[in-house]
Amino acid sequence: MADNPDVPNTQKAFVPLENNPEVMSHLVHQLGLPQTIGFTDVFSIDEPDLLAFVPRPSNALLLVFPVSATYERSRTTEDSSLPEYTGSGPAEPVTWFKQTIRNACGLIGLLHAVSNGESKKHITPGSDLDQLLRDAQNLAPAQRADLLYESKALESAHADAARLGDTAAPEAEDSVDLHFVAFVRGDDGTLWELDGRRKGPLARGKLADDEDALSEAALALGVRRFLSTEAEGGQS
Repeated sequence: MADNPDVPNTQKAFVPLENNPEVMSHLVHQLGLPQTIGFTDVFSIDEPDLLAFVPRPSNALLLVFPVSATYERSRTTEDSSLPEYTGSGPAEPVTWFKQTIRNACGLIGLLHAVSNGESKKHITPGSDLDQLLRDAQNLAPAQRADLLYESKALESAHADAARLGDTAAPEAEDSVDLHFVAFVRGDDGTLWELDGRRKGPLARGKLADDEDALSEAALALGVRRFLSTEAEGGQS
């Protein structure tokens, strides 16, 4: 978002990624995931027949939504009671990235989706993504954000993917009112809400061994909880 108060206008801006599974898959394949792992559209979280079209298991759900006043209130209210995340190192249960590049929420969401849980285990050794995560692992969040900010490999791969959408891409400096959040099943079965605009990673609850990111439990803890908050706020 170009007018995102958490990312000053003086910061570097990327061309926003189109919400398109082909674009997202192209980008992660460029960075270092095999062709066997990619993104697909989820047309409904309530219709079993439509959910049946999604390949399973699902390691992560990437949600895109218009930023509303309700969302901003709920985000700032919840964050006000939370400490600033300072975690780093291999013992951390999840890899989280703070967003410091304007219009890069799609990229940050995508990185969260593939840098954690089952997807991370399939990253090609020696690839740009593999090297990026190795370099990021022991860095504090601010230094980790700087690593992304300065990464030429990441910027090049993102620019290549941003040209592939079905519609004309906006300019990097354009104001965009859409935001991406990733819901990821971690290695320990925790469902994580990962958003570069928050104070850190958010643990939303535990999943059973046979429950993936699109299971009923994960949807209830993640995206349905999110949508319920939006609906309740819109009625107040």
